[in-house]
Amino acid sequence: MKIFTPPQTTLEASNVILGLMRIADLDDTEVQNLVGTAIDSGINFFDHADVYGATTHGCEQRFGEAITFTDAERESVIIQSKTGIRNGFWDFSKEHILESVDESLTALNTPYLDILLLHRPDTLMEPDEIAAAFDELQSSGKVRNFGVSNQTPGQIELLKRSVNQPLAFNQVQLSITHAPLFAQGVAANMAGLDQSIDRDNGILDYSRLNDITLQAWSPFQKGFFDGVFLGDREHFAELNDVLAELAVKYEVTPTGIAVAWITRHPANLQVVLGTTKPERVIESAAGSEIPLTRQEWYRLFTAAGHILP
Repeated sequence: MKIFTPPQTTLEASNVILGLMRIADLDDTEVQNLVGTAIDSGINFFDHADVYGATTHGCEQRFGEAITFTDAERESVIIQSKTGIRNGFWDFSKEHILESVDESLTALNTPYLDILLLHRPDTLMEPDEIAAAFDELQSSGKVRNFGVSNQTPGQIELLKRSVNQPLAFNQVQLSITHAPLFAQGVAANMAGLDQSIDRDNGILDYSRLNDITLQAWSPFQKGFFDGVFLGDREHFAELNDVLAELAVKYEVTPTGIAVAWITRHPANLQVVLGTTKPERVIESAAGSEIPLTRQEWYRLFTAAGHILP
């Protein structure tokens, strides 16, 4: 498992993250097995959000009830949560941020969050208000690092005008088949080509220039919750052939190769898993440091349907 220090932080983080958005219906033993498997695989990073679960803070509470860390164990793991999504609207108000973090800490049974992300852009956000919330959270010791999720360079720059803390992370959707983050730059300036359309204002290059670590959510999804591409031979036969071939070469499963395609990129991205299956965690963790060659990376890229002009 690759462990690295994300820029603008002092964290020692795995480049594969276990996301806990689907654990609400698991019992204590199942949650413990899932988290224990992740830790045994070298994963020390756990991702939450206040909105995950059938009720607000539902998955955080399930985690907090099932997992008890000693003080030393707590310092050895990274717990991240997100706030801002409410029932039918987004809310980056100071009041909501502070209230949500307090509720997350109670639900997770932890005195602090290693990282707080602002979830989905709130177009009504007041940067000065967010800055006041972040200052209070940092000074109280409730949050140690900050970032955003699904936000553009312009939105981050607007926040940076007021916020005093580094915005060290941006969690965005990325998989081999859902890859405008990479694909647009490869086909830049090609008139009439859909792939050349800039859909995110250059998040990838902006993040590398500004030392922001990108976290890839839905790393196995075909599109926006359209199901996984792994094993989908109706729509992605060629891709699955290449995944299988490389899996044999590197002695992992196709899942591991799908993770490796993301972690191979020099931007040092992290991969956020959404599985509740321990065996999938093991398979994914195996892709953390696979050294795909350029040729292999681009073979997967084009097999997924992206174009090299």
